[in-house]
Order: sequence, then structure tokens, then C-alpha cells
Amino acid sequence: PKTNVVFLKVHKSASSTVMNILFRFGEMHNLTFAFPLNGGSQLFYPHHFMAKYVQGFSPGSTPQFNILCHHMRFLQPEVQRVVPSTAVYFSILRNPVQLMESSFVYYKGTSSFSHARSLEEFLHQPYRFYNPKAGDSHYAKNLMTFDFGFNPDGDVTPKRVHLMLKAIEASFDLLLISEYFDESMVLLKETLCWDLDSVVSFPLNIRDSSTRSPLSESMVEKIKKWNRLDWEIYTHFNKTFWERIDRDIGRERMQREVRALQQRQAELADICLQGRGSVVPKEIKDSSLMPLQHGNAKILGYNIKQGLDKKMEHMCRRLVTPELQYSSALYKKQFPRKLQ
Repeated sequence: PKTNVVFLKVHKSASSTVMNILFRFGEMHNLTFAFPLNGGSQLFYPHHFMAKYVQGFSPGSTPQFNILCHHMRFLQPEVQRVVPSTAVYFSILRNPVQLMESSFVYYKGTSSFSHARSLEEFLHQPYRFYNPKAGDSHYAKNLMTFDFGFNPDGDVTPKRVHLMLKAIEASFDLLLISEYFDESMVLLKETLCWDLDSVVSFPLNIRDSSTRSPLSESMVEKIKKWNRLDWEIYTHFNKTFWERIDRDIGRERMQREVRALQQRQAELADICLQGRGSVVPKEIKDSSLMPLQHGNAKILGYNIKQGLDKKMEHMCRRLVTPELQYSSALYKKQFPRKLQ
């Protein structure tokens, strides 16, 4: 199994679920994480990543962290100072149309979105609300482009798009697609030589459907146009994703692997969860398992069954622990002295 991993956590793209997978694998194999200074949750995002943002990084030493997965704006030369050169780099993308709809609800408090009554109103005259110079404007336009380290307000010329896609291809070994999450996990498992249980997960940081709104055709087109760079990234890597599956796994074997993964997830849901699924915030009984509630989104969580034996309880709890709580527990484990 490969133990050196860089995950670029792209916002609102099932990346919290992937992070949980990396947290569990790292914890199980006693790997070291490149934590933000003082155990924060972001590596000074939205600034470009710098090695000095990592707790315990020392400039003269060889890169010694196994897993880098906290929120950052990608900058490869700095990342390379932190993780060994053998690291596998991967990220996950989401259809920019759904991404924008999700961001509008989740980041409602940001300068671009707070005065727009609806996403429709925002898209009707974006520059009434959107100021590229505002410190939080990146949430409102080409968010994936921004997270990969590029300028979200750049002109969309064929040359520019080509260079950006080439740069991403040169830096990343694998780009997953959140709409095909199970297939993505099979591909990840194959790439990292991990076993099935290492990539099993329950969806984390997802919102209640009551806050989702359907989009008209014209809205979809407006979103694509407004997030044109993101759309170029998504369509390109959605294509290479399937090409890779055809080349390395084949559709038939992929279907078998996905079935096995789904079966194992259903088994674990049966063992671990009360009611076998997610619940709205007010129904979460254990406050330590309450996900961060943000913007206008209602973020769902889980209740664990009572009466499990200790080992099982530990495993189930890890599967449903929200990102911030899990990160902080691992930080305390890695830096016990920092907290006295």
C-alpha cells in the first residue's frame, strides 16, 4: 500500500468524505499528517500553500510528512518541500453547475452572495454582486480553478485552457469525479494498492435536500458560462477518468468492484448506524458527532447504534466523525506536547 499521499481538497466536491478515508488510513497505519499550524483546519487558505504553514515543518530537513489533505490553494513547489517525492497526488472534481448551486447556499455569508436574494438574481447580473478584488470572491466564480492555484478571473482562451489542463495533468496522478463517487473510490483503491475497507465511507458534510433547489435550463447555461474555466477542467477530466477506467480496470470489473464496495457499505450501515442513514442536525444525539453547520445549509450527521463492542464502536465512530473533530483528535495524537 502507498502511504505518501497529497489530496487537494476541492471545496464542495465530496472532499470531506475523502478526507475521512485518509484520516482513518493514516490513523490505522500510524502515518504523519501535514497539519496546519496550531491544529487549524485550513493551510492559510485562500493564500497559496507554503511549507511554513505546516506544524512541525523545518526548512532544512527532508520532506517527512506522509499525508497532506487539509484545505489549501495548490502550489506544487511548496508542497514538495513537505511530502516525499514518491507521494501520489490526487484530487476530486464536481460538476460546476451543482458546485455553484451548493456554494451559493453554503457560502451565503460571503461578499458576493450575501446581497443576492437567489442564485438566479446573482447570475442575472453577477457583476452587481461580484467584486474580484474582495478577499472571499473566489467562492463565487471558478472555485475549482482557484483551488488548483490558477486565476479564476483569467480570460478563457484556448491556449490558456490548454496550459492549465496540462499543468494539472503534470502535477496530479489521479483526478476523481464526485458524481461517480463509488467508481472513484475503486480507482483510488487500485492506484494506492489499498484494500476495500480502506475506501469504504459514509457521505459526510452533505446537506439536507430541503435546502437544494432545482435549476432551469437557462440557469444551467449561465452557470457554465460564468464558471467557464471550471467547466473546461471538469469536462476534460471527466473524459480522462473514464478512459483510465477502460484502460486499467475495464467496465465489467468496475461494476463488480462497485457492487462489492456498496455491499460492504450497506453491511457497515447495518452494523453501525441507528436507522441506517443520515439524520438532520436536531436529531443528532451525540454532540461530538455534530458537523459544522455553515451558511444556509443544513448539514446532516449520524447516530451510532448503542451496545456495540469496544472495537466495533471505535470503527463505527471513526466512519461518522466530522472533519473538524477528527482532525483535532489526530492533531492531539501527533503533537501531544503542543497542548500543555
